[in-house]
Amino acid sequence: MTLRTEPWPAGTPCWIDVAVSDVRASSDFYAAVLGWDVAEPDEQHGGYVIASVDGAAAAGIGPKQDPDAPSAWTLHLATDDADATAAAAVEHGGVVLLPPGDVGPLGRLAVLADPTGATVGLWQAGTHIGCGVVNAPGGLAWEDLRSPAPDIARAFYAGVFGYSTEGVDMAPEDYTTFALPAGDPLGGIGGLMGADAPHWLVYLGVEDADAAAAAAEASGGRVVSAPVDTPFGRMAVLADPDGAVFTAMTLADPPA
Repeated sequence: MTLRTEPWPAGTPCWIDVAVSDVRASSDFYAAVLGWDVAEPDEQHGGYVIASVDGAAAAGIGPKQDPDAPSAWTLHLATDDADATAAAAVEHGGVVLLPPGDVGPLGRLAVLADPTGATVGLWQAGTHIGCGVVNAPGGLAWEDLRSPAPDIARAFYAGVFGYSTEGVDMAPEDYTTFALPAGDPLGGIGGLMGADAPHWLVYLGVEDADAAAAAAEASGGRVVSAPVDTPFGRMAVLADPDGAVFTAMTLADPPA
């Protein structure tokens, strides 16, 4: 388990949130599947809530801004300067979907589309650093970019965040990990792998992937891909009642 109280280094996946049609119902779903503690929606924050694990922030759940838009998870990458990073993204072929703006004292937020069409957020920490718990049940454990043009995506993220990339044994040829200089892998970038559209897929830690899949079905979600053993842990791809897709991952060897 990794617990953190200081802002994440720039370029690190630092926060995730999901846009849904009913925050309370979705909170109940994720509590059942992931064991999250979720407060009642607060209209002061637009109905957005923060889910936690043993008091540490894990993810956000908020109402969809467009009722007709599909529900989806958004991955946010840490930045020390959201405005400068958004400008760099445009220089490297990205599009700013939501210009940088303050979220009260919590931090500064922007949302981009990379050149292959995947949405990704930027988070400049204020009082909210993002994830306080990762690599643990209920916490963010990994993330993959599913892209129709992974080479273009790699060039974009390398240009904006300075990532290096490396191939992975037993993975498709177009799949690589990405990392900050001299750092450990942070996630992966690869092809669509059967997905309908480019997106960042988040992997959330669970005690038992099979139990998480059963809980998802019992709570109104569905199993997209049944649990399967991998060299990295047992995984199941699940969808919440609104259709937002994520991977439940039993960590094979959770980091200390």
